[in-house]
Amino acid sequence: MTAQQRRIGQFTVSPIGLGGMPASFEGASREQGITMVHAALDAGITLIDTADIYAPSWDAMGHNEQLIAEALRSYDGDTSGVVIATKAGITRAEGERWGRNGSADYLRSRLEASLGNLGVSSIDLYYLHRPDRTMTYAAEVEAFAQFQREGLVSEVGISNANVEEIAIALDVLGEGNLAAVQNEFSPRFNHTSKQELDFCSPRDIAFLPFSPLGGTGGPASRVGENYPVLAEVGEAHGVSPQRALLSWMLALDEHIIPIPGSSRPETIADSAAAMELTLSAQEVARISHELLARE
Repeated sequence: MTAQQRRIGQFTVSPIGLGGMPASFEGASREQGITMVHAALDAGITLIDTADIYAPSWDAMGHNEQLIAEALRSYDGDTSGVVIATKAGITRAEGERWGRNGSADYLRSRLEASLGNLGVSSIDLYYLHRPDRTMTYAAEVEAFAQFQREGLVSEVGISNANVEEIAIALDVLGEGNLAAVQNEFSPRFNHTSKQELDFCSPRDIAFLPFSPLGGTGGPASRVGENYPVLAEVGEAHGVSPQRALLSWMLALDEHIIPIPGSSRPETIADSAAAMELTLSAQEVARISHELLARE
């Protein structure tokens, strides 16, 4: 049975999205990155996640946004239903100095850059990437609310936010107007994010786990080795441990939309196939018992 489509505010998207970051950070060629995005679209993925800082170097900000825009323009199929999410609030400067800036002026400058990079007049889903601890969280979120009022942003999200910050965003935006929370959630990191998921779900806020396989490279490739239950369940279905993990996440809550990152067509195709995999209630309970942090 195919997993049901999921909602992010006004949008309906595939249950699994594509995290675009690795295509700009892992040394992939532009051609390989575009091929990977096309493979995701071929597999039925209709949500693509990026950010202004996803780039091979500090002076190439917007690289991933531009790559995704090019991939969509060059795709042979229909892309009218594809939702693009991007983010702002983290800074990169000469010498790879990283920081945060949540001021309204900085966020507006990054929004304008993202609009240009993506070649659109409005961002589908715009996230505050990380909190700027030099100012109040409410002030940062208010900038995004203003962008939405101006029609420059369709839906507002926040990322790397704890329960208190999610509640503040709700206060600023109004009930029903916080579309999504994107936080780390994986077998190796769920001691706090499961609480954040549980806060979002009854409030009808989409919860998007980034690095759901534990992070690109080593952790993602060793999922079955590090978590034998996933290898066993995957083997029972004739699929990879990674696919079993994503299917488990989908079964946890209807508001979850994992966004595994990828730089290769093969890996995103395998991740997308989790949308076609249904685990039994017993398998879901067994994986939850093994993977979720105990209080």
